[in-house]
Amino acid sequence: MRYSPAEMNPVATSSAHSLDLARIRGVSIDLDDTLWPIWPTIERAERVLIEWLRAHAPQTARNFADQSAVRAIRVDMHRLRPDLQHDLSAMRRESIRLMLTRSDEDPGLAEAAFDVFFAARQEVEFFDDAMPGLKRLGQRFPMVAVSNGNADVHLIGIGGHFKAALSARSVGVAKPHAGMFMAAAQALDLPLDTVLHVGDDAQLDVAGAARAGMQTAWIHRGEGGWDEAVHGQAPGVHVSSLLQLCDILGC
Repeated sequence: MRYSPAEMNPVATSSAHSLDLARIRGVSIDLDDTLWPIWPTIERAERVLIEWLRAHAPQTARNFADQSAVRAIRVDMHRLRPDLQHDLSAMRRESIRLMLTRSDEDPGLAEAAFDVFFAARQEVEFFDDAMPGLKRLGQRFPMVAVSNGNADVHLIGIGGHFKAALSARSVGVAKPHAGMFMAAAQALDLPLDTVLHVGDDAQLDVAGAARAGMQTAWIHRGEGGWDEAVHGQAPGVHVSSLLQLCDILGC
């Protein structure tokens, strides 16, 4: 299944932009909510996790059958283990361990349970434009994947499009920290101002990349436009799909 831009209720966007097209020599691109919607992916993976727990830790499955209870335990874990804030895999694994412990079941099951969740988390449903857009971008520019999350581009099947894939865990900082964007430019062996960062989040992607010195493309499939009073300086370009961005870039 794929999600089309029309299904996401996009607003019309303009082809007008402030990009310096001649300077763009590489692309960094966000993953979650840029190439696929993240919350349907997470909710499905959590359902798979609960099914596994029903067979191996039934009391835990009963206690956390409601996804709101799973989310609540993750809030607790963020408070208890702030040292894991840049490692969502470790945060999820320790959340599962806490679920088991609070249910008086074997916390040693956390590793196997996490593996089940992690495999399901890689089963994403791309937006309609994502795969053809990646192909067109990759034919023109070297690309690096940049994410605060724990999507694995190789398990998902898109690793071949990227020269590198960076996460908050691997870099040690998360977007919007400039260090993430500096690492992306280094992975491409390009100056920051020759890299175009593409992402959906106004602060984590657009504002963060702009402050670091990159050009920016805001991919926004929902309703509403850029509000400078809320988000600050406008992105170099606002598009509703990767294919629209490809048209602007001439790829």
